[in-house]
Amino acid sequence: MKLRFAPSPTGRLHVGNARVALLNWLWARKEGGRFLLRLDDTDLERSREEFVDAIREDLLWLGLQWDEEARQSERLDRYTAAAERLKAAGRLYPCWESSEELELKRKLSLKAGRPPVYDRAALKLSEREKAELLAQGRKPHWRFKLDHETIRWEDAVRGPQVFEGRHLSDPVLMREDARPLYTLSSVVDDLELGITHVLRGEDHVANTAVQVQLFQALGGEVPSFAHLPLISDAEGQGLSKRLGSLSLAALREMEIEPLALCSYLAKLGTPDPIEACVDLQELIESFDISRFGRASPKFDPQELEPLNARLLQRLPYEAVAPWLEEQGMEDFGEELWLAVRDNLKRRSDALPWYQIVRGTIEPQIEDEEFAATAARLLPEEPWDETTWSKWIGSIKDATGRNGKALFRPLRLALTGEDSGPELKFLLPLIGREKVRRRLLAAS
Repeated sequence: MKLRFAPSPTGRLHVGNARVALLNWLWARKEGGRFLLRLDDTDLERSREEFVDAIREDLLWLGLQWDEEARQSERLDRYTAAAERLKAAGRLYPCWESSEELELKRKLSLKAGRPPVYDRAALKLSEREKAELLAQGRKPHWRFKLDHETIRWEDAVRGPQVFEGRHLSDPVLMREDARPLYTLSSVVDDLELGITHVLRGEDHVANTAVQVQLFQALGGEVPSFAHLPLISDAEGQGLSKRLGSLSLAALREMEIEPLALCSYLAKLGTPDPIEACVDLQELIESFDISRFGRASPKFDPQELEPLNARLLQRLPYEAVAPWLEEQGMEDFGEELWLAVRDNLKRRSDALPWYQIVRGTIEPQIEDEEFAATAARLLPEEPWDETTWSKWIGSIKDATGRNGKALFRPLRLALTGEDSGPELKFLLPLIGREKVRRRLLAAS
């Protein structure tokens, strides 16, 4: 099995792209297959090398390593060769209509109540008429002549698909400047690069009907297809006008963990619960293309934040240790991570707790006498997770305080915060001497 992700480097990847890339990657890995990154960069005006780099960066951020890479700009000769084969077989024919003439034909067809299918007028031109057009400096575009027969395939998501060839327009495969269009270049690549399964958005269904015949005309085996419904926003509206704010770069700036995004996108559109997975292997093992339905799934960015928190609560220290080291906190330590992770929404939320435990703070002392009593009752080290409850018990006995009046001033004195991780975990990490100094800071 071999699948591919084929973005155009004309902008940054957004969540819709990421979902297609992820599901292709998961399907390939689940079946022990290969995953190809194909850059559809034949649009010379809009393709940018900076976007090529950004696409690679985004995929690696998600954890999606590819096995092969291909660039359409380096394969133009293969599309020309395929076009020549189709011409020789009588399946590719020249057309001279301008875009204005084609638009007029379309409007007239619709006005007459007919589908806007190309009328194949170019096939009726005589050789003399063609020569005259060429003499006028007109350059033709080239259309693929569809067989007017039934086109069928079994879609892994949509089920049986049926199209009638006579109801489809002969697609343009080559522009006037001899540049190939997606319909041709994609089929040639899928054939020559050995793609066995194509998983993409349902906006390509009509393309697929045409491409099935094109695969056959080029003498290749038709791959298996799966077309996913496009995702919408939380209100069910299309995301097309709002995808800029949902770029992977924007999500990174929001400190959304890549595994949180993958966990979300991997189950979006299935009846399965969305759970925080601590590694991609969990998602690979649970992937099942048959679980995806035809209803448009709703993507709600607000659901990412609690999912992000649930992921952090499961992440082992070794998963974040390299990042913590990059922040200059090589001595953060597993014990501190385990103590604070349940209180994090983003991993950067851990940084203040490093300062609180490993560094210095400005204690908040509400009652100097109470703080001094607490300092006097500090047990000797070594400390462990039972030290807090023993210490609190002795302070309660000595002062008669309980509840908020007991706990809040101690938390403020020791951490400078009125909420946070359980102090039974933080206390041994802060250490007796530092705790004593903070309690006596106002003395």
